[in-house]
Amino acid sequence: MKRILLSYFSILMFLQIVNAQTDPAIISWLQNTTNTGSYYTNGNSTAIDNGILYNCQQVEYSNDYVYVSTNGIPSYPTGPFLDGNPSQASSQNAIYQFPLHPIENTGAPTSTTAGTIGVFINGVSLYDYRDGVAWNPNTNTICGGPGNDPCPGGPGATQDWNRDAIPAEREGFDCSKGHPAMGNYHHHQNPSAFKLDINVVSTICNLYDADGLYSINANEHSPLIGFAYDGFPIYGAYGYQNADGTGGITRIKSGYQLKNITTRTNGPDVSTTYFLGYFREDYEFVDHSTEDYLDEHNGRFCITPEYPNGIYAYFATVDEDWNSAYPYVVGPTFYGIYENRSVNSINETTTTYTGTTSIAEAAFEALDLTIFPNPATDLIAVQINGLAEQDFKIDLFDQTGRIISNNVLNQGSTISYIDTQKFYNGNYMMRISNGEHSILKKIIIMRE
Repeated sequence: MKRILLSYFSILMFLQIVNAQTDPAIISWLQNTTNTGSYYTNGNSTAIDNGILYNCQQVEYSNDYVYVSTNGIPSYPTGPFLDGNPSQASSQNAIYQFPLHPIENTGAPTSTTAGTIGVFINGVSLYDYRDGVAWNPNTNTICGGPGNDPCPGGPGATQDWNRDAIPAEREGFDCSKGHPAMGNYHHHQNPSAFKLDINVVSTICNLYDADGLYSINANEHSPLIGFAYDGFPIYGAYGYQNADGTGGITRIKSGYQLKNITTRTNGPDVSTTYFLGYFREDYEFVDHSTEDYLDEHNGRFCITPEYPNGIYAYFATVDEDWNSAYPYVVGPTFYGIYENRSVNSINETTTTYTGTTSIAEAAFEALDLTIFPNPATDLIAVQINGLAEQDFKIDLFDQTGRIISNNVLNQGSTISYIDTQKFYNGNYMMRISNGEHSILKKIIIMRE
């Protein structure tokens, strides 16, 4: 009997290990325990090291939960925030507890809340559309937020017309489409840098160049980029056209559209100041017949590369110009059972997931890398389409074989730049490696 019990528990332990090696909620987090983040200040175009470890520092799991410890700092530089936001991204020293078996909410849907409603795989917070500012019909003015009178009911109270942060606070977003609230750096929207959009709606990247979590690729299913507070996964902007994984790759579309209105009951008339889309309530949900449109939560049940048997998933929606499209990521209600996933401690036995930095040689050689311009004049960019799941070392060699430049494309970033102004015209070799495998590319520097 003891031998039978031992075998039974050995099998259970083996199954738990196997599940950990395949469960996307465990293996998808970007871990880092050595490198620190950076930030820009207004007027200084050189990023400053903040001394805070970026991405996630530890991932642990039990039979029912995964625990993610993170400072909430991305690998890409943050800031500056040109709307006068005095805050900088600071360590959140957070632990998030996500269910490994999320459950659909079959009762009344739960609305998204102010503050963190999900976490991206680099440990950075996701917020919903709101910025805490609304319309006060009693005074016919904006209320809430810095410099405004309090809204009726106090902070967090829902008003008839609640401001949408994405258009209203665009000036305050950095190149990566993020900003901090009391030090908690977060994204309200698709975390791909402004400069990577087809139609670039912000010039901030021209002044303070940074990056995003991933780059949109219209030819590939977008990567898994995070998890909502109900435990269901979040993907980027592109997916399979049909929920069963067929139909090719397409942009996954929001089911919301602007209302056809010129006046707002108990709110300001539509104008150049209070344009359609300035408030969340300017949108209405329209049920579409095709499967590439999402439901009222901004998600759908579908097959994805990480979930070949299907999962309910949210998508970070964008329009045809890759500009963020309401409701942006999750909302305005959750599909699953919501809980505040931020916890103070871990109160059960867990296993630490260390992950792996290995990548098969064939997969490495198949990486969708773009090096441009080539020939180069003053700058070379090395970009990966999708998401860098590990650090890539970039070495530039002259014709004698001497390394003349060292750079890194950081895990959780999409692009790295090499300044070539100090190099002579001629042929060079670039080596891109991950510690196990490497590829070589010929580079030409040609200046007039």
